[in-house]
Amino acid sequence: MDGIKKDYVFHRDLKKVYPIITHGAGVYLIDENGKKYLDACSGAVAANLGHGITSIGEAMAEQAKKAAFVHTMRFETKALHKLAETIGKMAPDHLNKVYFTTGGSEANESALKLARQYHRDAGRTQKHIVIGRWQSYHGNTIGSLSAGGDVKRRHAYTPNLLNYAHVYSPYCHRCPYDRQKDDCLSKQNWTCVKDIERTIFELGPENVSAFIAEPIVGSQQGAIPPPPGYFEKVRELCDRYEIVLIIDEVMTGFGRTGTNFATEQIGIKPDIITFGKGVSAGYAPLAGMIVHDRLIDGLIQNSDGKFIHGYTYSGHPVAVAAGIAALEVYERDMVLENVKKQGTYLVKRLMELKQKHSYISDVRGRGLLIGIELVKDYGQDLLFDPSEKAAERLNGIAMDLGAVFYPGSGSIDGTKGEHLIISPPLNVTRTEIDEIVRILDDSFAIFKGQLRKDEIYEITK
Repeated sequence: MDGIKKDYVFHRDLKKVYPIITHGAGVYLIDENGKKYLDACSGAVAANLGHGITSIGEAMAEQAKKAAFVHTMRFETKALHKLAETIGKMAPDHLNKVYFTTGGSEANESALKLARQYHRDAGRTQKHIVIGRWQSYHGNTIGSLSAGGDVKRRHAYTPNLLNYAHVYSPYCHRCPYDRQKDDCLSKQNWTCVKDIERTIFELGPENVSAFIAEPIVGSQQGAIPPPPGYFEKVRELCDRYEIVLIIDEVMTGFGRTGTNFATEQIGIKPDIITFGKGVSAGYAPLAGMIVHDRLIDGLIQNSDGKFIHGYTYSGHPVAVAAGIAALEVYERDMVLENVKKQGTYLVKRLMELKQKHSYISDVRGRGLLIGIELVKDYGQDLLFDPSEKAAERLNGIAMDLGAVFYPGSGSIDGTKGEHLIISPPLNVTRTEIDEIVRILDDSFAIFKGQLRKDEIYEITK
C-alpha cells in the first residue's frame, strides 16, 4: 500500500490525491481550502449549465418526495412522458421515440443492440458487425468500447472486445489518407468515405449491422468537425447497404455546438441519435437514444413491439426530473444564442493565442466545443513525444492557476498527438472567456519554461 492514499475510495488513479470540491457557483468549482477553479471543460463536457442552479435541485427533490423509483418494466411516470415528448420535438423529423439510460455508454450499447435486433427480426439474420472509427469514443461497456476507436482504452481489454471493424474519421488537419481537404471538396472524391464502402464489401454487406460516429469527434481528437458533404455520403452508403446509422451526440447534444443537436448542422437524419451529459446538465446520471420511426415500426411488425433489452434505472424519475428542469433553464436563459455568440468570441481569442504560442497548431470545433492541437513547434511541425504528456502537463499547470481543461492524447494514431478541449458551461460570459484565455496564456508561459529546463537537463546529464 506504499504510495497509495489511505482511504476507502477506489480512485481513478490510486496514486493521485484529488482536490475535494465542496460546492460550485456558476462556472466555478470551490474546494475545501476555498480555492476556485474555473470549470473550462464543464467537467467532462457535461455540466452544461454550470453549478448551483437551485431550480434543478428543487425539481429533483420534489420528484423524490412523490416517487423516487419505478421499474419501467411495470410502471411509468408523467415525468418520463414529459421529457420524452420534449426531446422528441427537439429531434429531427421522424425520430420520435426516446429510450432512457443513465449514461452515454449505456445509450450507445442500447443503440448497437437495437440495430442488431431490428435486422435479425426482419430476417437479415447475419447482420451483426458494427463499423466504428479510430480515435473515437462511444463508452466503456464492452460493446461500446468495441465500437469505439480509443486505442489506449481498448488495449487492456483486447481479448474481450467484439469483432467490430474501424475506419478513419475525416481528420483534415492531418489526413490519415494523405489527402488535401481542398482537393477532396473540389472533386467530391473522399478517400475516407471510399474506405467505409471498401470495409463494407470486405465484411460483406449482409453482415454489417450499423455504422456509428460522432458528428464532431470529441475527447479522442479534440473537437474535429466533419468537412461539408461527408455525412451526406455516409448516409447514402448506409441506405444503399441497409445499415443503421447511429450518430453519437452524447457530447454534442443539447446546445453544445449552437443547435439542439449537431446533426442539424451536418444535414442528415440518422436512424438513431444517442445523447447524454447535457440533457440533465450533469445534475443527474441521464442519457438515452432517439429512434427513427422506421426502426420502431420494425419492432412492432417483427418483434411483437418488444426490445429485448433494459436497465434497472432506465427512466429513473429523479434523473428525468433533472432533465426536465435543465431543458427549461436552456430555454428560459436562451442558451443557444449565448453559445453562438460566446463560441465565436472564444475562437477569436484562441486564434490570437495561436499567433502568440508556437505550441498551438490548430483551433477547431463548433459552438462551445473547441479544441486546440498541441505541437512542440508549429513552424517545424514537430510533435510532442507521448512520454512528455504535454496536454496533461499543461492542464496541471492551469489547475494550479485556477482553471481546468479537458486534456487528451493519441489524437493522430492512438499514441501520438496532443490536444486540449475548451468547453465551458453554455451560459459562460465574455468576461469568463477572457479569464479562461488569460489562464491558458499564463499556463503556456510556465509550460515553455518547464520544457526549457527539461531540454537543458537532457543536454547536461
